[in-house]
Amino acid sequence: MDAFWEYFSVLAPSIGLALIFWLVMRSLFRADTGEREAQNRRLTGEDDRAAREEREAREWARARGDKAGHGE
Repeated sequence: MDAFWEYFSVLAPSIGLALIFWLVMRSLFRADTGEREAQNRRLTGEDDRAAREEREAREWARARGDKAGHGE
């Protein structure tokens, strides 16, 4: 049983780091997949909220540009 704990103490840090690396990479890939799906929804017009916010931002920028053009 002493040999088991000796091997365990040697291998545990490597296994722990591998597990942490796997979790980080999995979260990165899932986030990237989610971002690509959201971007695709926005580009295809399926995301109504994003489209509305983009339209409001353009209207605000246009109104702001009109005010700047009149010397205010």
